[in-house]
Amino acid sequence: MTRFALIALLALLGAIPAAAQKGDRLISATATQLGGDKSRTRLSIDLSDVAEPSVFTLADPYRVIVDLPDVVFGGGALPHQARGLVSAYRYGLIAPGRSRVVVDATGPVAVEQVRTVQIDKGRVRLVIDLVPATRAAFLQKMQRDAPNVEQLPPAPTPKLSSDASDDRPVVVVDPGHGGLDTGAMGAGGEEEKNVVLRFATTLNNLLLESGRYRVLMTRVDDNFVKLDDRVRIARDAAADLFISIHADSLADPFGVRGATVYTLSETASDAEAARLAEKENRADVIAGVDLASETDDVADILIDLARRETKVFSMRFAHNLVTSVKPVIRLNKNPTRAASFVVLKAPDVPSVLLELGYMTSQEDLKLLTSPEWRDKAAAAMVRAIDGFFSARSAGGMLPPG
Repeated sequence: MTRFALIALLALLGAIPAAAQKGDRLISATATQLGGDKSRTRLSIDLSDVAEPSVFTLADPYRVIVDLPDVVFGGGALPHQARGLVSAYRYGLIAPGRSRVVVDATGPVAVEQVRTVQIDKGRVRLVIDLVPATRAAFLQKMQRDAPNVEQLPPAPTPKLSSDASDDRPVVVVDPGHGGLDTGAMGAGGEEEKNVVLRFATTLNNLLLESGRYRVLMTRVDDNFVKLDDRVRIARDAAADLFISIHADSLADPFGVRGATVYTLSETASDAEAARLAEKENRADVIAGVDLASETDDVADILIDLARRETKVFSMRFAHNLVTSVKPVIRLNKNPTRAASFVVLKAPDVPSVLLELGYMTSQEDLKLLTSPEWRDKAAAAMVRAIDGFFSARSAGGMLPPG
């Protein structure tokens, strides 16, 4: 049985949105349980009140998606648990006021039943039973249910000043992950999504305080934003610079630590860059988003990647960023790399992805969770942004590598 953090504590931490309430009562998940074997596997979710689930499936990989519109789960992603027909499951916010459980299945399954059982006066149990199925049956059921599946609405585009005379550069700051996509985990349970949101907020505030930029964040709280929505936000805002903030992890770090700045390339600069891009590009899969239903914008963007000017500006900013943060941020031994990151694929927006460090490094994690380090590192990034736009206004060329 997995127990969640106290709801009262979560409220103090700001993790509980006002939308997740029924009347004056918060509807919360208090426990989950996975049981059974390969002939039948049961996922049980204990709730403080009744919440109507919407259950559907997705293929390649096989997933069972449980949407709970009025339920708040506390404490981030569940540990990767494997039992019977389930290889892992996780939960979290997928949109404002809406939570989701994503169950990774070991193969094609059928949802045999979904029912709610009253346990006691203040608790009900949502029961989902899975049984084996053939791929043909799984796909047929998935296609039959698809028209009834509510697609996630696009992330709202943050508002810019409507003053036509405001010609200050637009900078979009993108805190990676969010909601049920927690990202990397630290040894003490720290979640990447929270670490990068705090850093991005600090950077956002410093840029606004400078008065030199109009600034947008792709998310300002613990909500999931699809990868193509992050690109769309930057393009809709006619952004002059897009910075995606992340923190990496390694299963066997062996002392590897430090920040790395990535630019876009269809061919990865090395195996490590390829590994990271593959991991980051799976965010939508992790959140149970049906990629087949997405627009063709990202695919079309690949055709436009030949735009030399955008590539040159991205590389120039990456160079400026590494130079500016070096006195403050410990850099990886290979601090500038390239790979095919989805969030960097806006053809007309110079874009970089900054990995602040490794959540799996004790030394890096200590810095990543330090407000003092965060302030210094964000200030160094502002200097890099200042230098980038100063050189761009002057028609500066790409510095030698």
